[in-house]
Formats: sequence, C-alpha cells, structure tokens
Amino acid sequence: MVPVLLSLPFLLGPAIPQETPGAGPYSLVFLYTGLSRPSRVFPKFQATAFLNDQAFFHYNSDSRKAEPIGPWRKIKGMENWEKESQLQKARQEIFLVTLKDIMDYYKDSEGSHTFQGMFGCEIQNNRSSGAFWRYAYDGQDFIEFNKEIPAWVPLDPLDPAALKTKQKWEAEKIYVQRAKAYLEEECPAMLRRYLNYSKGHLDQQDPPSVSVTSHLVPGRNKTLKCLAYDFYPRGLGLRWVPAGKKQESESRVDVLPSGNGTYQSWVVMEIPLQDRGPHFCLVEHSGLAQPLSVPWEEKQKPTAKGNLETQPQESLFLPEMRDLDFRNHQKDPKEEMQTQVDLETEDLSTWS
Repeated sequence: MVPVLLSLPFLLGPAIPQETPGAGPYSLVFLYTGLSRPSRVFPKFQATAFLNDQAFFHYNSDSRKAEPIGPWRKIKGMENWEKESQLQKARQEIFLVTLKDIMDYYKDSEGSHTFQGMFGCEIQNNRSSGAFWRYAYDGQDFIEFNKEIPAWVPLDPLDPAALKTKQKWEAEKIYVQRAKAYLEEECPAMLRRYLNYSKGHLDQQDPPSVSVTSHLVPGRNKTLKCLAYDFYPRGLGLRWVPAGKKQESESRVDVLPSGNGTYQSWVVMEIPLQDRGPHFCLVEHSGLAQPLSVPWEEKQKPTAKGNLETQPQESLFLPEMRDLDFRNHQKDPKEEMQTQVDLETEDLSTWS
C-alpha cells in the first residue's frame, strides 16, 4: 500500500502550468476522512477541497460524486466533475485500505476509528511558497511528508504503526519522488489552473457589517458584544477600546464561516453595571478604506440574556481552515483535523 495519491498517476492527468496574476497568497488544500464504522449521518469516506479557506467541492462514499459547492456551482469549465468523481472513488478505496492496515498494525481490526489526511500547497506572486502533506489517526498526529529530506516522518517515532506505514510507503523510491513532485509541481500547477476560473471570487473584498449590543447576565457585570459579519476575506481585526483609554484591550477572536461564503466574528468585554460608556469597537478589514470605530453608550436598557454565544455554526463537513501554516509545515495538524472529529463524535460516541 502506498500514499493515496501516488498509486494513481493515470488518473491525475498532466498538470499544465498557466500564468496567473501575482499577489496572493492563494492555497489549495484537500481534507480526507475515513471511518471504520460509518453511520447514517457520517459516510465511510468524504473528501473536501478548499481554495484558500473556501470549500469548492465535496465528495462522499454515499453519493460517489464530486460536486462543486457554493459560488463554484456557477463556474463552468473549472473541472470535469465526472472525471473528478472517478478520481475520488479510486482514492477512497486506497484510503480505506490504508485505514484497515493501520487498524491491523494496532491489532484492533474491529474497533471504531478515524483516519484523516490533509495535503496542499500555496503560491504567492505566481511562485510556490509552501506545501504540506500529513495524516492523523483517531485525532492524533500520525505521519507527514518532509519534502526537504525527502521522506515520510512518523510524528511519534516510537509508534510501531507509523513506522510500518513509513516502511510500506518508502518501499520503492519512486513513491517518495512522486510525493515530492506532487507538492512542488503538480499541486501548484493545479492551483494556477483553478485560479484562472476563481481568482475574481477569491480576490473580492466584502467589508463587515457591525452590530454593538449590551447584555445583562444575572450575578455578573454588564457585557458588551461587538459582532462583525458578512465579511470576506476572513482576515479581521476586532477589539474593544475602553472609555478613556488610548490603547485598545487585547483579545483573541475566532473567525467562523457564516455558511454563505462570508465570515463572522465577535468580541465581548465586561464592564461595571454603572458604566454608561462610551466604549468603542475597533474593526479592521481589507474591505474597509480605514479602520471603523463603532461606539457604544447606554441610551437604552440592555438586553437581559443568559447566553451570549448562540451563533450560526459551521457545517459539519466544512472544518475550519483558520490555522493552516504553509511556511512551517511542522504545524500541529490536530487543530485542523480534530475540528471535524469533535463534531462527528457527537453521534459516533465510540470514536477514539
């Protein structure tokens, strides 16, 4: 058994580099998930492809079809979806055999387990600027490809299953060479081709809409909430500037997909009940000509609410891509991969 892509050269087809305008960065990422025990909700295998952080096609073992997602449904000629479906079917078979092999290595052929793979590349100013390829088993680091050596590297050097996988995947030198060529040549060429159809969408600038509210929670201080929504791309600065302070308060905010191709984020700040402001929410985004300062001051009674965290949630099948780091592919893959695992374990309670 060899890595998912490397036994399928006849299906990949020739990669044809095409010139695209500079700037960026732009990224192409694939996320694969295989389950030893699928359910009615979660199929045995699924694959999602991302351009930057936008999912543009999805495939699963139930439909056995690769289908474009969101705005890419309207783009003609970007991909031969019948051919892509055949490619994903073949990758599915190899991926699930690899999962079975790993279960056998751990002597747990009847258990409930998950195997995930993530690989991709990035270009900036029409030049390759990074790539990675790694796998996780039951949400834990398993193995990754180091294209500088080049070699497959077990992420736990004492893990016998990862060591056996490395041995199989490096049994023939040609497979290591193909992995390196895929990351350095084929993936960037594929990304350039996709950009010919989708660069306009990826380069769009949708500034955020902003809502500032206050809430009273029994037994606690007053809470101010600043919500930014309907913005693209996902990069956003969002923080509160307390009254009378020149320096804004430090805060880490999560940026989540809204489900319509845009993003949302919010930041909260607690203030004493008697504090009437003004306080300012500072918003920075590439779609804004200059930072936006939105004031809050108490002119009406705050909303009496107990739950400030009810927000639209991500699709189960479109995990967050927020922490992909192409320039340092030693990045811990659990942050990206575990997102989907955590969601799926709500119904597959025997996972991991």
